[in-house]
Amino acid sequence: MIERLVPARAAGAGIRTGLRWKLSAAIALVGALVAVALSLVVHNAARVSMLDNARDLADERVRIAQRNYEQSGRLNFPNIKIDDPGLPTSLRHKMQEGRRATFVSDHTAGVPDIWAAVPVKDGHVLSLHTGFTDRSTDILNDLDQALVIGSIAVVFGGSALGVLIGGQLSRRLRKAAAAANQVARGESDVRVRDAIGGVVRDETDDLARAVDAMADTLQERLEAERRVTADIAHELRTPVTGLLTAAELLPPGRPTELVLDRAKAMRTLVEDVLEVARLDGASERAELQDIILGEFVARRVAAKDPEVEVRVVHESMVTTDPRRLERVLFNLLANAARHGKPPIQVTVEGRVIRVRDHGPGFPEDLLAEGPSRFRTGSVDRAGHGHGLGLTIAAGQARVLGARLTFRNVRSAGAAEHILSEGAVAVLWLPEHAPTNTGSYPMRP
Repeated sequence: MIERLVPARAAGAGIRTGLRWKLSAAIALVGALVAVALSLVVHNAARVSMLDNARDLADERVRIAQRNYEQSGRLNFPNIKIDDPGLPTSLRHKMQEGRRATFVSDHTAGVPDIWAAVPVKDGHVLSLHTGFTDRSTDILNDLDQALVIGSIAVVFGGSALGVLIGGQLSRRLRKAAAAANQVARGESDVRVRDAIGGVVRDETDDLARAVDAMADTLQERLEAERRVTADIAHELRTPVTGLLTAAELLPPGRPTELVLDRAKAMRTLVEDVLEVARLDGASERAELQDIILGEFVARRVAAKDPEVEVRVVHESMVTTDPRRLERVLFNLLANAARHGKPPIQVTVEGRVIRVRDHGPGFPEDLLAEGPSRFRTGSVDRAGHGHGLGLTIAAGQARVLGARLTFRNVRSAGAAEHILSEGAVAVLWLPEHAPTNTGSYPMRP
């Protein structure tokens, strides 16, 4: 069963990333996109502005050259040409229309060429051909460098901000999850809102309040159900005891045996239901004594069923409640005898007690979810019993501060459809016994 659950859990886990890194990546991506977009806009706007200034300057020079030429009849302005054969075609068409114009063309080296031309009265065309100045190119390069540095700073600053904000939110959510897990384990005094703390009021506070309200409601319902169950079982004790007493007074015979058997079964059921109700109330406390575990188990098992094999691998002294430990042990033996097959073996190794049978094994739902009341341990549900034995065993183990686990035994490499070779219940007694206040030792 364990071999089947591990790959399924691993397959469902997938790649897990923290909230802080997701938020940081999102902010960094948005910051990068905004920075790139703004850089392109600023670069293009600066380039267009510089080109417009250069065209206005060239146009002003051509106009001055035009006035001087019309007044003196000769060129006296530098870089001015008459009827330049390299004049661009589109600019030449403007001159034929008698209009003054400027033109920008892309040079092969990537530097724009700036043309300005004007027709004069004698039919000639004055033109000026200049390139983008080195100073303007340097300014654009410096601007591009500043934009790149600014974009990188924005991305890293946004990432740091995302890590900071995401880290704070992630810590609050982790605290909330830890507190919710404590509530799920039965620690009813834990509250998620108190666990997350802080002065910030956000959606995590709403979530914490909702979880706390749900926990309070569930606790109230469970307590009400426990009280009703305990009250009903307590009220049934008197009539059931009277019924058993009256049955014992009947004349001997088969009918009397049947009545006595059912009356005893009903009394056992009532007592078990009362015990489950007390265990659910979390008010039970262990009465601690020092015992030699292997000797204690061997004597109790021999008195219960001499046919059960007991093997003490390693003896140890433990501090526990003998009555509750005996209850757990007898319930495990009764479940093995009822639903398993002989031989039944009990092994004591240090603080660990194992009870194994050689039957068909525990049902899959019990292995996955643990013992549940009014559900028998029989795979085909054909066995006898009311299904409270393992529930009581788990509850008493909890009072002892112990851990009770269940697994099936399979041969190494056996397929899933192959029936198990037995069931094993393992009781792990704690190194430090629970106190009289009900607190338990910390377990990983």
